[in-house]
Amino acid sequence: MSTSSSQRPGRMSGDGTVPEDQAARVAVAFVRALRSAGIPEGGGAAVDYARALDAVGFHDACAVYWAGRATLVRRPEDVAAYDAVYRAFWQGDEGMVGDLLAVYEEPVTLALDREDEEEEESQPTEAPTGNVIELRYSATEVLRDKDFAECTPAELEEAQRLMAAVRWGGNRRRTRRRRPAGRRGDWPDVRRTVQRALRTGGEPLERRWLEPTDRPRRVVFLCDVSGSMAPYARALLRFLHVAVAGRPRVEAFTIGTRLTRVTRALAARDPDAALADAGRAVRDWSGGTRLGEAIRQFNDRWGTRGMARGAVVVILSDGWDRGDPAALAAEMARLSRVAYEIIWVNPLKATPGYAPLVRGMAAALPYVDQFVEGHSVASLDALVQLLGAPGRRRRGDAVAAGKGWAST
Repeated sequence: MSTSSSQRPGRMSGDGTVPEDQAARVAVAFVRALRSAGIPEGGGAAVDYARALDAVGFHDACAVYWAGRATLVRRPEDVAAYDAVYRAFWQGDEGMVGDLLAVYEEPVTLALDREDEEEEESQPTEAPTGNVIELRYSATEVLRDKDFAECTPAELEEAQRLMAAVRWGGNRRRTRRRRPAGRRGDWPDVRRTVQRALRTGGEPLERRWLEPTDRPRRVVFLCDVSGSMAPYARALLRFLHVAVAGRPRVEAFTIGTRLTRVTRALAARDPDAALADAGRAVRDWSGGTRLGEAIRQFNDRWGTRGMARGAVVVILSDGWDRGDPAALAAEMARLSRVAYEIIWVNPLKATPGYAPLVRGMAAALPYVDQFVEGHSVASLDALVQLLGAPGRRRRGDAVAAGKGWAST
């Protein structure tokens, strides 16, 4: 079929191209324009036209013209009306397709997630024209997985803010105290049952019961502040401050060449003041490591006397020890006999190819229930979840996992 010179397609609007993702929208708009001109189209005509446009592309005006004429024109008497709609829609600077694409022009905005975003939103800003797609990039997600040893001071401050947002749950332990039960319990409540019986002439028609109570299980942190832990010690102490300030029944100690209790220093609400007080209390900061001697001091003065009994003991250390490994193993054995669970947090565990080959780590591993990472905010968040889960003895698994390392 041929066309006259007045019917031949002229140039397309703009640069002669239409974005590929706009093909379906353009096809639907063109079919609607034909329908307004009185040209009937069969069922699925817009779909056929969109497929034809996808096949021929938008660079050749003649191909676009014949794609529509072949799929949308059913009667010869509609050719003239089709040509008129085509010229109005596709040709010239005033073409309808140009206005259509201008309406759907979508600028892209790159935005960073920030804490002060709400404050910025409250300030009047110039409203963008058209639809705006915001590609959100969160520096928080990147920082959560970043190793503390690679963080700048500003990033460590941001990590402190992230750790402060952690919601502490905590494992709970059953106590010997009992409380009135709302339903049938394990023990009869004689006093309340008798009181109820007085209302019914001494007949105990309503029996009352007691149930056991529980309370948060004590958590004891022993944080290594020796020279080998220097890249992580400050961040871990900030984590200890969050734990002491945000959860009841938490004790914190530092270990190096000696043992120092820093619970009272870290109890301050201001993190900077708490770290300053802890720094003044710790006299062996970035010194040597005598894990066995420090744990012995803890066992003798606090641990076996009650603080570690039934508690979850968390040791944050890389396992480097200048003392006798046999002494460390003996003190870990003493601690394991009174503690509910022992968790060892090693920042170096996340290193590819890491194995606990150092003597101190190998000596302590058989008495550890959980051996986890502690190099980033995400790993410490996982530690919080672990502390909130019901604990159970896992030392058999730990020994099996470290069987080949303990003899190294």
